[in-house]
Amino acid sequence: MSATESETPVDSNDSGMAAKNPAKRRRALLIVASLFIVAGLVWFVLWMFVFSTREKTDNAYVGGNQVAISAQVPGTVVAILADDTQRVEAGQILVKLDGTDAETRLEQARSALAQAVRGVRQQTSSASGADAQVTAARLDLKKAQADLQRRLPLIAAQAESPEIVQHLRDAVQQAQAAVDAAEAQSAAAHSAIEGTDVAQNPMVLQARANFRAAWVAAQRNAIYAPVSGYVAQRSVQLGNSVAAGQQLMTVVPLHDLWVDANFKESQLRHIRIGQPVKIVTDVYGDDAEFHGKVIGLGAGTGAAFSLLPAQNATGNWIKVVQRVPVRISLDNKELDKHPLRIGLSSEATIDITNDKGNVLATAPATQPVAQTEVYDQMASKADAEAEQIIHANLPHAAR
Repeated sequence: MSATESETPVDSNDSGMAAKNPAKRRRALLIVASLFIVAGLVWFVLWMFVFSTREKTDNAYVGGNQVAISAQVPGTVVAILADDTQRVEAGQILVKLDGTDAETRLEQARSALAQAVRGVRQQTSSASGADAQVTAARLDLKKAQADLQRRLPLIAAQAESPEIVQHLRDAVQQAQAAVDAAEAQSAAAHSAIEGTDVAQNPMVLQARANFRAAWVAAQRNAIYAPVSGYVAQRSVQLGNSVAAGQQLMTVVPLHDLWVDANFKESQLRHIRIGQPVKIVTDVYGDDAEFHGKVIGLGAGTGAAFSLLPAQNATGNWIKVVQRVPVRISLDNKELDKHPLRIGLSSEATIDITNDKGNVLATAPATQPVAQTEVYDQMASKADAEAEQIIHANLPHAAR
């Protein structure tokens, strides 16, 4: 076989493979292009209907009120009635202080109030006595004037000596002076009680205010829980000498919690107050989904309120994306089913489909953020006991 004949089959095979390879190549390119197109369409649909309608962050943490329990008066701790992790109710006694000194001052104030009531009663009696003296002085004046009028005709008839008539005139002047003195004394006596009854007399009101202050100070030796919640951070021990304002423990209400979600500044463009939010916490995972609403955006970034804020005017500057806290409310019914603790990590997803709302609150709050009536009840009890003391020291007729 010659060299030419041996090369001919090789050339035919090479040309056949060359004819098949472009077709395979085109098919592969079409498949790859189709995959990219489908992936692009899927991504576009996801972005249009999912990603563009929500903002999501896992930089979110559960927040709540931490009510610091502190002493209002100085004293020595004699009893501790609540410990960490225990639940307490509003108005429950948490800590007791030694109340010996306070009870002594309360008894002094109680006696002073009773004495003030009796003193006003005495002033009232004195005013009545002064009125009687005015009446008697006017009668004496009237008698002296009548004696003088009877003797004046005798002077004209020279039947009476001028000296006696002069004595009568002097007696009238003395009686008039006595009337003026009695009226002044009566006015002075009435000035202390005029216009008010015994209970509303300034002396009684002052003594009542002192009693109320002493009563409240005595009650403050028992430190009450202003809200219902769970005890944390107890630092007080038996026998401690505590000062007014010293923190003893913390009560954390696990109702009315919220989530502070820290979104990047580039994510805030469509976030508005009132938008619905879905919350997933690490402690429950996907087993429990919380639903809330955006109730406000922070007034600044976290860096702006830090202890040492960034100095961006320096020469060595690197841009760092800032985050702004967005506060999200939680439903108390969902919290009852799945309790949360403050500080827990969570993931927040905000539905930004409707971005026509307000970015900032337009009106001040009309309801208190937190409120307690524990101390109001204490003041009302002090007033009730003061009324009893005043009533007990009034005369029987006034009772």
